[in-house]
Amino acid sequence: MAFSGLRIYWEAYGCAANMADAEIALGILRNRGHEIVSRPEDADVIVIFTCVVKKPTSDRMLYRISRLRGLGKRLVIAGCMPTGEPRRIKLVAPDAVMLGPRAITRIWEAVERGVSILEEADDVKLGCPRVRRNPVIAIVPVSEGCAWRLCSFCIVARTRGSFRSYPLELVVREVRRFVEEGAMEIWLTSQDMGSYGIESGKSMLPELLKTVSSIKGRFFIRVGMMNPLYVYSVKGRLAEAYLSPRIFKFLHLPVQSGSNRVLRDMRRGYTVEVFKKIVEEFRSRMPELTLSTDIIVGYPTEDMEDFEETIKLVEEVRPDMINISRFFARPGTPSEKLRPLDPRLVNERSRILSDVARRIALENGERWIGWSGYALVDEIGERGEPIARNIYYRPIVVKNMRGDEVFGKIIEVEVEDARPYCLMARLKRIVSAEEAWEAIIVP
Repeated sequence: MAFSGLRIYWEAYGCAANMADAEIALGILRNRGHEIVSRPEDADVIVIFTCVVKKPTSDRMLYRISRLRGLGKRLVIAGCMPTGEPRRIKLVAPDAVMLGPRAITRIWEAVERGVSILEEADDVKLGCPRVRRNPVIAIVPVSEGCAWRLCSFCIVARTRGSFRSYPLELVVREVRRFVEEGAMEIWLTSQDMGSYGIESGKSMLPELLKTVSSIKGRFFIRVGMMNPLYVYSVKGRLAEAYLSPRIFKFLHLPVQSGSNRVLRDMRRGYTVEVFKKIVEEFRSRMPELTLSTDIIVGYPTEDMEDFEETIKLVEEVRPDMINISRFFARPGTPSEKLRPLDPRLVNERSRILSDVARRIALENGERWIGWSGYALVDEIGERGEPIARNIYYRPIVVKNMRGDEVFGKIIEVEVEDARPYCLMARLKRIVSAEEAWEAIIVP
């Protein structure tokens, strides 16, 4: 097999950081003369970027790996599975090449030479060539690894390695590069945005957001998930930074449980009251803030009273989106040693919480009926429909239109209906970039 001119097929799963890794890997491979193809049957080498944060996801990864291995091509397994569950990979694909997430800049060695690299490299991913999946969206990692590393249920601390924040000037340079390339939506991402700059003794996320939002250009900023533990001490300055007209009023703040007892057992490092105070701080400045949170149902020490406290918290705080996960023990984590709850009980609690979350999401969405304003079309749905986001990062499906007609444009819409997790709107008009940015962004 030649070391250049190979045909590469790829698939990527999981978080925004994993998607950024995939884009970087493809950029490096393309720069070395390799061709990206759209069908695995046409490839010389297949690369799959895996996710193992949840056991059902990990199981799907193994199924996909086994199917791809059957094609008889060189198979490179990247993402979190090589460092998180290498033995499971070996069971279904003993001849696969494995590449850890901290060695992604060495993707060419895995593809061209068949070399597995699992040790933690000290490479900086910023500034690398990219093949962006979405020309409207650019993903910018601001750190690597997990600073907290104590959560009893989480495998990511082990898969992603030690914590490191990237220098602010490198992040700024990366954002400028993508804005100059035409990106209109910048996703700042990491395993935990709240811990950015924590090496200094406190979160430097407010300073990061203020600096990035001062960059000239026509773009919006989406801030990724942040641990309440690191956000609490800077919540006032962070909420102030969010007031920039460039930053989506979207807060992804995982609570994981409404019970302080369960949070203690999970080793999360904060209380329900801390979570609620952060939300209150943000909503006092941005009443229409879109709040997303994560909840684990059926942690081994969760009893019925704990679960009822979670329902109570959800009813009180009324998040717009909840990522609900049933507990499954992950290998090498402290919770793996705990006796799991009856799966039927966990499934029932998950169903109850899902019903509550769906009802609240719909009720929250119905408040937007009649709203008119600007939104950026950043996605085309599965049926070809345009999906836009307003400044509150509300997903807005534009009715009776093809996505390719308005993709990458700022439009004015009127919301006519609501679904639990999106708004339905009619197009009023397509807005020129000049008009939109004069109205939205102060030069």
